[in-house]
Amino acid sequence: MNPIEAIYKNKIVAVIRAENASEAIEKAKAMADGGIKVFEITIENRGLVSAINELKNIPDITVMAGNVITSMQAQEAIDNGAQAIVSPVFQNGLLKYCTGCKVPHIVTVSTSNEAYNAWKSRIPVIKLFPAKSMGQVEYLEDLLRPMPFLNLMPSGGLSIEDFVDYLHAGAVAVGIGRSLYKNANLKEITERARYAVSQLKH
Repeated sequence: MNPIEAIYKNKIVAVIRAENASEAIEKAKAMADGGIKVFEITIENRGLVSAINELKNIPDITVMAGNVITSMQAQEAIDNGAQAIVSPVFQNGLLKYCTGCKVPHIVTVSTSNEAYNAWKSRIPVIKLFPAKSMGQVEYLEDLLRPMPFLNLMPSGGLSIEDFVDYLHAGAVAVGIGRSLYKNANLKEITERARYAVSQLKH
C-alpha cells in the first residue's frame, strides 16, 4: 500500500516529536501495538532520521518524515526509508524534488488561499495546521463549504477524544500528536492508541 492510500485508509497519522531516535522508536512501537499504522516522525533534529530507518522494517507500517524544509533534509529522510515527506511550508523547490524522487509530498497550510494553491499543485494530502488554534472543526467546515474537493488533514491540538469530529466534518484524515503520548509511559501510549483507533468505529 502506498503512503497516501495508507493515510486515507487508516485515518490517523501519529505525529511524533522526540528528543532522540530511541524515544521516537519506543513511542512509535507502543502506538503500533495499539493499532496505529501511519507515523510522521519530525526530523528538525537530524538525529531523528535514524528512527525512520528503524521503523521502516515493521510490517504494515507507513513512516513519513515531518518538518522537512530543505531538499537536503528530504534526501536524507528518503535515503533512510521515509515513504513521504511532510513540510511545514509549501515551496515549489521541495515539491519538485520529491516529485523527481517519486515520493509523495504533503504540505502544511493555514488559509483558504494556501489550501487551494496546494490542491491545484496536486498535493495528495494537505495538512491543515494549527487546526485547533485556527478555529477547530468550524474552521475546517468553513474551508470545505466553498471547496469541498480539498483533501485536508487537520493537525495541531487534536485530541484522542474529539478528532472524529473532524473526520465527520469532511477531513480525509487527522494528525494527532501529544494527545497520544504526553505524560504517558509506553503501556499508556499503547492504551491511548488503541482507544483512538476504536473511536474510528463511532
